[in-house]
Order: sequence, then C-alpha cells, then structure tokens
Amino acid sequence: MRKRLQVHVWIACAVAALAILAGFAQAETMVEYSAEARFQLDLRVPDAALASYLPPGWSPNIATTGAAKDANLRAVFIDRMTINGPDGMPIGKGSNRLVYLAAPVKDPTGTNVQLIIGGLSEDPGYAPGPFGVYLPTTTHTMQRSTTTGNGAPMEVQDWAFAATAGEHLEMHIRFEKGVGNKSNPTDTRFYSAKVPTFFQISRQEQVLDILKNVTTNPPDRVKEFSFKAGGGSYARLFDGTEKLLSWDNIVWIHRSILLP
Repeated sequence: MRKRLQVHVWIACAVAALAILAGFAQAETMVEYSAEARFQLDLRVPDAALASYLPPGWSPNIATTGAAKDANLRAVFIDRMTINGPDGMPIGKGSNRLVYLAAPVKDPTGTNVQLIIGGLSEDPGYAPGPFGVYLPTTTHTMQRSTTTGNGAPMEVQDWAFAATAGEHLEMHIRFEKGVGNKSNPTDTRFYSAKVPTFFQISRQEQVLDILKNVTTNPPDRVKEFSFKAGGGSYARLFDGTEKLLSWDNIVWIHRSILLP
C-alpha cells in the first residue's frame, strides 16, 4: 500500500513538473530565427563613460578571471545571413549587417545579463531595432574572404559602419584560421539600455575561435589588425584610452529569439 502511495505521489509530482515546464514553454514566444557569422572584440572602456549608459540600479559585471577578464564592453560585428520568422519565411529583407555594443552587467536583482547600449545597422528598417538603440548607417561595408593553398588558411575581414552624427565602428583583421569549439545551446538575456524592462531571450549555439587574448595567451594568429570607433554619442566610450582584450572569431552562430 505504501509503495502504491509513493508511486502515486511520484506520478503527481512528475505531472506537476511537466505542467510547470509546459507553462514556461507557452510563456515564451518565438520572434525569429537567424544564422549568423560574427567577430567579437572584448574591450575595456572608461568606467565613467560606460556608467552613463547604465540605467539606475544596474552595474558592470566585470570578470576577474578567464578569457573575458577585465572586459566591460563588447563590440560585436554581425553578418546576419538569414533571418526567418516562426513560419520559416524571411523577415524584412531576410538578412542584415550590423554592429552592436553590449555590456556585461548585473541587473537590480544581481542577475548577470547583457545590456545593449548602442549599435549601427545597415538596414534602416532595423533601427532603432528591438532595443531602441540602433542607429541607421549612412555608409556601411562588409567583406569576408578566405584564402587557402600552401600553408595555413588565411581569412580577411573588413567591417565599416558610420551614422549621420559621426558614430562609427570599423575593423580590419587578417588572421590564420583555426579550429573552433562548439558550445551547447544556451539561453542569454539581452536587455535594452533605453527601456531596461525589455529583454529578449537568445537561445543560441555557436563555434568560437579565440585568435588572441591578453589573459589566456593562446597562440596569436592575428597578422593584421586595426580598429576605429567613436564620434557622436560614442565619443566618450572610445576616447583613445580603450584597451583591446580579446579577438574572437565566431565562425557561425544559430539563434532563436524569444520574448518572455
């Protein structure tokens, strides 16, 4: 009798757990799916300048160890090769090139999240974008090419975005291609610096190849590099004292974007 009661209790708990999970699943609404290639720069910018972008009650979440050590801002150059809705059909133009600025932060509850504080978009229809902070570009270029033959494969990437008021983010890099590590699917919350109550859930997996890092010191495969940023509302972030900390080639990333 006791065993039968235990079985019934276990079944009831399992059903309740499934109901809770189903509730969570129903609470999330898929917005879009994208396949992307990215290049991410981890930076240290002036703390006071970054603080001016943070909503009240939010604070930087700066790693003290590991590959992200000392980074308080990331510039992420993105080739959104495909953008599709839940029905599989293309959304808008079906692709876009952009660069955004994301800060690792703690929200007022102390939870570690990412805060989107700015960005430049090739597609004017994607500005100000879901986070309300993207600017449309007046000029934009993106080139990515790989050369193989004798010796190691080499890749060259050139990105340049500029907005009307002078905000610009540009990068040139030539590097020796390597073999990246694939991550398991993870959920990351990205919040808006303009409307801090708004966030998206990015359910993503990716292949990451760290080309250079000042903390972990992997073999340096960067052969040429230049980075220019500033102007307009970005001038105080990039005043010439910013430091480059990590050069990360994200070979591919698959993302499902969901709203809570």
